Amino acid sequence: MRNEIKPATGKLGVLVVGLGGAVSTTFVVGTLAVRKGLSKPIGSITQLATIRLGKRSENNFPKIKDIVPLTDLNDLVFGGWDIFPENVYDAAVHAEVLNEKDLNGVKDELVAIKPMPAAFDQNWVKRLNGTHAKKASNRWDLVEQIRQDIRDFKQVNGCERVVVIWAASTEIYLPLCDEHQSVADLEKAMKENKEEKVSPSMCYAYASIAEGAPFLMGAPNLCVDTPALWEFAKQKGVAIGGKDFKTGQTMIKTVLAPMLKTRMLGLSGWFSTNILGNRDGEVLDDPDSFKTKEVSKLSVIDTILQPELYPDLYGNIYHKVRINYYPPRKDNKEGWDNIDLIGWMGYPMQLKVDFLCRDSILAAPLCLDLVLFVDLAQRAGMSGIQDWLSFYFKSPMHDFEHVPEHDLFIQYTKLKNTLRKMIGEETLDYLD
Repeated sequence: MRNEIKPATGKLGVLVVGLGGAVSTTFVVGTLAVRKGLSKPIGSITQLATIRLGKRSENNFPKIKDIVPLTDLNDLVFGGWDIFPENVYDAAVHAEVLNEKDLNGVKDELVAIKPMPAAFDQNWVKRLNGTHAKKASNRWDLVEQIRQDIRDFKQVNGCERVVVIWAASTEIYLPLCDEHQSVADLEKAMKENKEEKVSPSMCYAYASIAEGAPFLMGAPNLCVDTPALWEFAKQKGVAIGGKDFKTGQTMIKTVLAPMLKTRMLGLSGWFSTNILGNRDGEVLDDPDSFKTKEVSKLSVIDTILQPELYPDLYGNIYHKVRINYYPPRKDNKEGWDNIDLIGWMGYPMQLKVDFLCRDSILAAPLCLDLVLFVDLAQRAGMSGIQDWLSFYFKSPMHDFEHVPEHDLFIQYTKLKNTLRKMIGEETLDYLD
């Protein structure tokens, strides 16, 4: 299948929605530092992971980046949109994730990266007050402006291809409705300016697909995971992925829940709470935005444990998720999990996890991997939902005919087997 993958020639534009946020600036700074040899790409599968080819006895474990035709980091060009006008250097200083030494190593490049005005509607993110926003007569006009931004960026920077990735805030909860059922329905809603049904993130997704640019949704917003945009991506032959970057607490759940299930241990309750103080925490302090995140985080355990198949073990789980805005922590999130499990003869046990993590440090390498992998998929002609990238998302996108896979290790096997197929290698079942 290798011959069917178009080569990664020329520059790849990486357009980030929310360019001045903590995750985005950490992603950009880290990637620039790695390509200058100033840092290591810890956490990145595309840069560090190996892949087994052939039988175990052959001991053939090359690095993924050495055998899969990924875009070279030196060919990435960064840009994007933000509701504040600061360049990436100033935004990264404000985010307080990275130290001055790391920022100054790539300062000249960071200062030169300035965001375009964002498609912003405060009704969708109530806790933020954007000062660097587009003015548009309706949602369709907003889409046209974003499309023009993408075209201009490609031309000015000499990019052959572009990927758009959403790393902005969580929008308020929006259930699937009639306006999201087909491309025609969505376009009509945009032109009629149904602002309460068409979110800003949907405008970015539509514009990206219209311009032939793969789109990745890193928040739990209802956006590209709609029949309308699935249809549009299929029409345009564009790869899409999402949703909600899997970083801290949910990553832990996708490891521990499979452990309980494989050992046939019961579960009566799982209480999760977080404290964080970055912009994401401030946005999620609003109940309507938290509802969007809550739905994403709650779906994991039920999908993995399949209570309908194991009612005695998982038929009556009490699962609670809380996120608390606590400014002193800034980007250093802390997640507590209390897990009440049940063992032999019904005897109770407890498992407690306290994960002191750095939210953006965990998310940044995911952004890099997703950008490189979705560009690879696009060059390989793999349009539509890229379910092999479920490894990276809390709430993996899927159509109505499929059930998402949440087990981290099954997701990882699927990712690597997809890469093997793409380069014409045998997939592994690990029975040898």
